[in-house]
Amino acid sequence: MEENSTVQNAAETETVKPGKGFVQSFFDFFGSKTIRLNNDLGAMAIFFFRSFFMIFRIKAIPDIVQQVYFIGAKSAQIVILVAFFTAMVLGLQLYVVLVKFVSVGVLGTAISLTLIREMGPVLAAIMITARAGSAMTAEIGIQRISEQIDALSTMRIDPLGYLISPRIAAAIISFPILTTFFDLVGIIGAWFSGCLLLGVNSGTYFYRVVASTQMEDIMGGYYKSIVFGLLVVTICCFQGYFTHMRTDSFGAKSVSLSTTSAVVISCVMILISDYVVTSFIV
Repeated sequence: MEENSTVQNAAETETVKPGKGFVQSFFDFFGSKTIRLNNDLGAMAIFFFRSFFMIFRIKAIPDIVQQVYFIGAKSAQIVILVAFFTAMVLGLQLYVVLVKFVSVGVLGTAISLTLIREMGPVLAAIMITARAGSAMTAEIGIQRISEQIDALSTMRIDPLGYLISPRIAAAIISFPILTTFFDLVGIIGAWFSGCLLLGVNSGTYFYRVVASTQMEDIMGGYYKSIVFGLLVVTICCFQGYFTHMRTDSFGAKSVSLSTTSAVVISCVMILISDYVVTSFIV
């Protein structure tokens, strides 16, 4: 009897700790998430630097040209289309606002600075992510699960230098060029809606565009586009390259989840890095 009562008291003592399990599980959850995030950031940094320093190989130039065509030339149509209609809407909205303050003459200033400093780099990067970034993740992910990347290692070909480095170099070249296209087409689109449709004087519009645009504004947009390009390609390639290490799925489903994660993370990082870069160049 004494032994049974001792066991019962011990059991009751173990159950009278309602808060300990919750607190422990709370810190376990966030601790594991934090450790995993640090591991992923460290692995991505190593992934980027190893791939970046392999760009400076003479024999990688044909691969870089091919990726410039894929990332840049094939994305130009969607970037130009989005730029034109986005700027048309922007010109219409700014016209409605400026009419209230009798300041329609500064429409060109508002359009040029908005596109060149903010909307051009950001929207161009998001469009490239949607078209080229998702394709890169899916392509590299399929190569991973079909063991093509393992075959490259077997043949003593560095997969990072062969697959990732040309894409990083192409992003450095393509993103600023497509940002320029976005800015130019956007200015024309806003002129179309503001001047041809709403009656703003064309001479005043283009004078304001030229007079208000400084080289610092243009270079700031280029700096952002380069940062966005490095982020997008690194994140998308990283997600595809390590798609076989996902714990939530495997096979073809892991490729689809990696593609979704790459696009979502890239878009979020574009917006976050936009604020960070802007805070340094303003």
